[in-house]
Amino acid sequence: MDWKLELVAIPVSDVDAAKAFYTEKVGFNADHDHNISDELRFVQLTPPGSACSIAIGKGIVEGEPGSVKGVQLVVSDVEAARRELVERGVEASEVQEAPGGRFVFFNDPDGNRWSVQQIG
Repeated sequence: MDWKLELVAIPVSDVDAAKAFYTEKVGFNADHDHNISDELRFVQLTPPGSACSIAIGKGIVEGEPGSVKGVQLVVSDVEAARRELVERGVEASEVQEAPGGRFVFFNDPDGNRWSVQQIG
């Protein structure tokens, strides 16, 4: 049996600002944006080439905005990924060498922390 991770919920305080950040600055694709009711809005965003998406919205996750740390994206060229992020206006760390690869880190507007890894 395959167990596929397909969706990770990320708590945010302002859904529209977070959606704009992830699509316009980080480059995720906006797959869905549905207002189910006044208490429930579901927005699904997917990094290019990823089988796993994130969900932001209203009424879909109980965590505090900014509480997610360490969600990781993997790229083939971390220098190019950092350059892309910075050109789009994301405040990204310098490339850091560490066991397991090279990393860049950035936060979304709420402080949810992401890492971008080039393996090896």
